[in-house]
Amino acid sequence: MADRLVIERLEFEGFVGIEERERTVPQPLAVDIELFFDFSEASSTDDLADTVDYAAVAETIVATAKAEQFVLIETLGERLAKLILAGYPVSEVSLWVRKLCPPIHYTVGSVGARIARASSTVHHRHEQSAASWLVEHRALLKTGRALDLAAGQGRNALYLAQQGFEVEAWDRDEQALEALAPQARARGLSISTRVVDLEREPSIPVETFDLVVVFNYLQRTLIPSIIQSLRPGGVVVYQTFLIDNHLRFNHPRHREFCLEHNELLSLFSGFRVLAYREGQDDRRGRQPAPFLASLIAERPA
Repeated sequence: MADRLVIERLEFEGFVGIEERERTVPQPLAVDIELFFDFSEASSTDDLADTVDYAAVAETIVATAKAEQFVLIETLGERLAKLILAGYPVSEVSLWVRKLCPPIHYTVGSVGARIARASSTVHHRHEQSAASWLVEHRALLKTGRALDLAAGQGRNALYLAQQGFEVEAWDRDEQALEALAPQARARGLSISTRVVDLEREPSIPVETFDLVVVFNYLQRTLIPSIIQSLRPGGVVVYQTFLIDNHLRFNHPRHREFCLEHNELLSLFSGFRVLAYREGQDDRRGRQPAPFLASLIAERPA
């Protein structure tokens, strides 16, 4: 495939090196990325939703480099390649990762590693990518047992399973969960599903999960169960519509399905906030761009 999206010389700081100091003191790094995928649909629709958001890819790379430590530059390259292939609909990724100030006594422009990896997953147009808020902040999430609430057809559950999580996907739509099963099998993944109406059965096993994710769903009476379902140190990832979206676009139609400003912070007030954002999110490729509240927070240990 000739189509490729190129990010040239993305510069950031990270922790990589044989010496302990290199893994404790941030050092300047750079990466060139080539993302291989079919441009035909995006070129005809001129819609961000039909391509790969390079800003989100860049944020994934920088967040990972800042949050993790590596002995070898090769290991960093492998980690980034796996994250990109798992989180974005590309068939292949090529990376040139390098140290801009390597600890050697000679004058060099940089020292790095080139790596190319192909996806084992066939990405189909009708399949949705995982939520960008989840993918961008993968580095904040410790691998463990995860629950995807109101999972739909499981775009986020699939991503988490690819990332090594033990995943349960719950939804009241039996057909949506049935559509998830063949996608998981095609990827060689195991995802447990449960058909449940959370409004009638708002209970979740206590201190069972290391991660709970909720997207585009709001049931305030369920929040205490979500909090109690997390193990100490567990993390919630939550994103749904703000009241602004209802007022401007009449979606959702019922005001009670939208969050007030700062309400999401109040609902998880006892948690340590790891990331938070409110406002219009134009990176999701929708027109008009939706108003969202997005939270990642950790239950105290």
